[in-house]
Amino acid sequence: MTTDDLTALRRTRESRRVDPAHSRSWLLLNALRRDDFDAAQLCRADQLVLDCEDAVDESRKDEARRGVLDWFSTGGRAWVRINERGSDAWADDVRAFRDAEGLCGVMLAKTESPDQVVDTVQRLGGHLPVVPLVESALGIEDAVSIARAPGTFRLAFGSGDYRRDTGAANEPLAMAYPRSRLVTASRIGGLPGPVDGPTVGSSHPLLREQSGDAVAMGMTGRLCLDLEQPAVVNEVLSPAPADVAWALDFLAEFEASGSVIRDGSDKPRLARARLITERAELFGIDPS
Repeated sequence: MTTDDLTALRRTRESRRVDPAHSRSWLLLNALRRDDFDAAQLCRADQLVLDCEDAVDESRKDEARRGVLDWFSTGGRAWVRINERGSDAWADDVRAFRDAEGLCGVMLAKTESPDQVVDTVQRLGGHLPVVPLVESALGIEDAVSIARAPGTFRLAFGSGDYRRDTGAANEPLAMAYPRSRLVTASRIGGLPGPVDGPTVGSSHPLLREQSGDAVAMGMTGRLCLDLEQPAVVNEVLSPAPADVAWALDFLAEFEASGSVIRDGSDKPRLARARLITERAELFGIDPS
């Protein structure tokens, strides 16, 4: 593929990319895998996140940053997962990426307080969006304050580290409390729905099941770990065609009745129908 072909493909992909406030699939890619960056940017993921944190050994952090910056200089665009606030690697991350042309925003690892978000926003120049990755019991309990921190764009759940911190099992019941905390905190903070942790492994039935669990709890995005997962996540986290058809029929019926509330169930159903049609338009869902 020539440079001109790649540039054209990038422009087409970026023009069709879902706004990060509504993005369903967030593909997390090791920042050392420079050869995979182009394919990842062009795949079905709504957002690409280059991981300079857990995926990269301490001895190779500088190498990872250089690879990301080099790719940005060729026209690449992505989010970057940076290291936790207070670490030497965090200071190096914000220094390196502050003025990077292709940086969409950062995902801040192991966020446990609003001050960590504010410090990151300020050190990055005050204009880049920050997605705090909440990965511990302390972070979950302070989720409302984190959601309200200036510069917080959207919350994300580091489910693997949360389980390691708490000893919780990777089961819907065990994950219900932290997911619910993040959903509630996002609502209180006026943020879009949170991004759920990833499914480990290549089993699509398991990915569908766990993505469905996330949707049931009110999560509206998911981290992905390979190029095949985003298509499944996008499907599960989008309104089903049958739901879109119901929403359109309900709104048409409501308008035909003079837009008059008939009973106590109308307002909740009206809100749900409007949300479904809004998301269907965002994601191009055809009710037929």
